[in-house]
Amino acid sequence: MVFESTTEPAVFHASFRDQFEVFLDEHRSALHHSLDGLTEEQARRSLVASKTTLLGLLKHATFVEKVWFDEAVTCRTRSEIGIPDTPDESFDLHDDDTIASVQSAHQQACAASRQATEKLTLDDVLQGNRRGPLPLRWIYLHTLRELAQHCGHAEILREQILDDTMRHS
Repeated sequence: MVFESTTEPAVFHASFRDQFEVFLDEHRSALHHSLDGLTEEQARRSLVASKTTLLGLLKHATFVEKVWFDEAVTCRTRSEIGIPDTPDESFDLHDDDTIASVQSAHQQACAASRQATEKLTLDDVLQGNRRGPLPLRWIYLHTLRELAQHCGHAEILREQILDDTMRHS
C-alpha cells in the first residue's frame, strides 16, 4: 500500500509494517525538504557549537540510511559502502557538497533502503550491525527515532536562518 501521510485514516488501521514505512517516509521527506528555498550559504550555516548544519543533517541522514539499511542488511563494511566510520564524520561537509548533490544522495539512499527491506518481515533479524543481530522492527523504530530528532533540529535551524534573513532584509 502507498500512503501519502500518517494522518490518512487508512494508515490508522494499516499493518505495523505499512505504518512504520509511512512514518519513516514522512520524516525522510521533512528532513529532505528542510533545505528547500535556501541558499548554499544558508544550508551550510553553523548556528551551534557542533558540526550540525542543515546540509550536514541531511548528509548525516544519508549515512543513517546506509548504516541501518545497507550495512545491517548486507553485512558490507562501511568502507565497502563508502561511508564514514563514525556518525560524527558523517556531518563533515566537503567543497563539492551542494544542496542538490546531498538531496540527490539522500533520495538514492532512501530508495535503496526501501528496496533492501521490501522482501523482509519486521521479525527478520539483520546480522550486519555493530551492535549484533537486530530485528528489522527495532531498526525501523531506531531509525524513526533518529529521523524525528533530526527533523526537530532542522526545524529549529531553518527557523533561525529564515528569521535572521528576515531581520536583515
